[in-house]
Amino acid sequence: MHAPRETTATRAPSTRAISPDVSDALPRTFRRICVFCGSARGDDPVYAAAARALGTTLATRGLDVVYGGGRVGLMGEVADAALAAGGRVFGVIPQKLCDLESGHPGLTELFVVDSMHARKMLMAQLSDAFIALPGGFGTLEELFEVVTWSQLGYHRKPVGLLDVAGFYAPLLAFLDHATDLGFIRPTYRPILQHAAELDELLAKLATVALPRFIAPPPPP
Repeated sequence: MHAPRETTATRAPSTRAISPDVSDALPRTFRRICVFCGSARGDDPVYAAAARALGTTLATRGLDVVYGGGRVGLMGEVADAALAAGGRVFGVIPQKLCDLESGHPGLTELFVVDSMHARKMLMAQLSDAFIALPGGFGTLEELFEVVTWSQLGYHRKPVGLLDVAGFYAPLLAFLDHATDLGFIRPTYRPILQHAAELDELLAKLATVALPRFIAPPPPP
């Protein structure tokens, strides 16, 4: 049983461009992992169990958790598990959602920002890598924004899917399909790593060689 934590809620500093100054030396070491996940728990308890396991594992490895600041769904499961294991958890939440009383009251620190865009920017600034658990529209939107930022060279931070119980298998098949049809360059496809087990995913994030941005050829 851990002592209650003092929680601070602060206005986030103004956002700026995400620093690309992350070392390409392999294997990487991480201090903070950003977790994207649903504000719902899903119908199968395996998803909540995976969220709790992720929070516990990151905390026991001395890795801080950065996430969307909510207390419900898989977001709450990750945060509560990490805190219970003695970890530090940093939440970033828009004022609108905070006003709806969905912010987590027990975090190490809760940043309150003005918009969803500012939320994603600050989460990215605070983190060294990104992991997506199962989720819906919001999770996918967060995930693909940081993937696109990586593709365009705005950051050099690895991104991974934790494919719990095959949740992301259809999405991964679609990405391969889009690559086969020429909409995703093969050199960029490895930006989004995936694994069914957290240990394997963390190892991939530590060792993946991230591609550099290549300007598209001029039109004929």
